[in-house]
Parts: sequence; C-alpha cells; structure tokens
Amino acid sequence: MNFFDSHAHIDDKIFNKDIKEVIARADEAGVASVMIVGTDVKSSERAVSLAESVDDYYASVGVHPHDAKMCSESDIDFLLNLAKSPFVRAWGETGLDFNRMFSPAKEQEKWFIRQLEAADQSKLPLIFHERESNGRFLEILKSSFNRDLQGVVHCFSGNKEELKAYLDLGLFIGITGIITIKKRGEYLRELAGYIPVDRILVETDAPYLTPAPEKNRTRRNEPAFVKSVLLKVADVRGDDPGELSEIVWENTCRLYRI
Repeated sequence: MNFFDSHAHIDDKIFNKDIKEVIARADEAGVASVMIVGTDVKSSERAVSLAESVDDYYASVGVHPHDAKMCSESDIDFLLNLAKSPFVRAWGETGLDFNRMFSPAKEQEKWFIRQLEAADQSKLPLIFHERESNGRFLEILKSSFNRDLQGVVHCFSGNKEELKAYLDLGLFIGITGIITIKKRGEYLRELAGYIPVDRILVETDAPYLTPAPEKNRTRRNEPAFVKSVLLKVADVRGDDPGELSEIVWENTCRLYRI
C-alpha cells in the first residue's frame, strides 16, 4: 500500500534534529508523498525549501487564522511569488478559528477572504482550517470561494450538517489520528461512513494529533503514522484497506493536481 500524508508540518523546528530519519521512516511505512503545509510566510518558505529537497514531497503556502493579526498585503505578495514554485500545489492552511481567538475575528475574516482571492489568482486548491466559527466559515465560502479550485477541510471535526455542506461545495474531507482515539474520535467514527469514498483524504497534521497506537509511545506525530489513520478509516467504514489506500491516494493526487 502507498500512502499520501495530505497535511503535515514537518518544517516545524521539532523535526530539525532528525528530519532525515523522519523521512526514512515515512518511506519504510509506505508513505510515498507528503504535503508540507505552510502557516505563515516563514513556515511557507521552509515548506517549499524542504519539498524541493525530497522526491515526491510538496508544499502549500498560506497564513493560518491564528497568525492573521500579523498578516499584511506584502506577506500575500510574497506568498503569491512563492506559489510560482512547481513544488507548491496548494494554498493554505487558511480559514477561521474562533476557539482560541489568537487573532481577532475581523482580522481572520479579512485575510481569509484575501487568501481565497490569492488562491484564485494562483489557480491553487485550498487547505482549510475551521474551528467553532458558528457558520461564518461556510458563509464566506459560499460567497467568495471559486469551487473550480477545489479544497479540503483539514482535520474535520464538525457535525453531520456541516459535513453535508462541505460535500455540497465539492470539498474533500481530511481525517486525522483523532479517528483512532477512543473517546475523542467517537463522533468522527460515526460520520466516517457518510463521506463518499472519493472525497476522503488522510493526514497526520504532524507533529500534532498522534494516532493510536503510536500515541502510547510518543507524543510527536510524523508522516509514517498516517498508515494508522487510514487503517482505522477502513475499519470503521468496513472497507478493504488496500482498496481504500489506492482510492485515497488517487483522491489526494486529484486534489493537489499531481
């Protein structure tokens, strides 16, 4: 089986000392491709540099809603230029996060809309982040998102109604290691069967959200562990793991135009 970790932050400094070993373990686990996701100007730049150095690794550029208060038009211009790299295959992660409120809501919305415009200008699919936006995220998507670009709701944690709305917009659904966690992942396991198989992506969100059983021995997530995510998705849906891995691979390549 081949796996594509559709969302990882292996540019994070926590990987500085052993990034070669992390990549080697991913390769040994059958993880043939990784999308390294940018969250601000510096991390986007690191993501592109890392993608350029590893075969079949790719990068996205963008500003996370947590960092929206520090975003500027010059940052968007920089990212637009960075997005010209052939290794950049997506814009994001961008969206709204009204849970921790590290940036004011108005700033989040302003730069979310601006990044939808930038993605449209770059003709790149989008990687979305949404948490407790009380419907505002969907309102903005319905009014400002070019559906032809496509996109993925990364680390999906919404309800059934939100899932339907995302699917109606033509979006893919990114599933993380949360699905493997007994209590926290219970509702996600219930919803997994409602996701059309051609819209499923799997991701680690490394170094966060370590799946079981790996979480029992390490706190740091890494791309090699995406295999555990896919196996759990296959289990709860009653799918053949081999067939599902092939479909999810094709889904990811279709979204990122690889």
